[in-house]
Amino acid sequence: MCLQVPGKVIKIEKDTAVIDYDIEKRKVNVADIRPKTGDWVIVVGKFIVDIVPEDAARESLNHWKKIMNY
Repeated sequence: MCLQVPGKVIKIEKDTAVIDYDIEKRKVNVADIRPKTGDWVIVVGKFIVDIVPEDAARESLNHWKKIMNY
């Protein structure tokens, strides 16, 4: 099972982006979807699969924080 938590793109170099998940940062592949720095994205298996609106990403994160008592 994969939990799809939105993360924010903080850096892009060639086909790699650094995604900030607040508690950690991860490097992912951007071969098919081309986000910009500052975009909110969903990542599955180290690949960006979708760019999401900021308001939807923040709403999702608020729900996760409530569930996880974070």
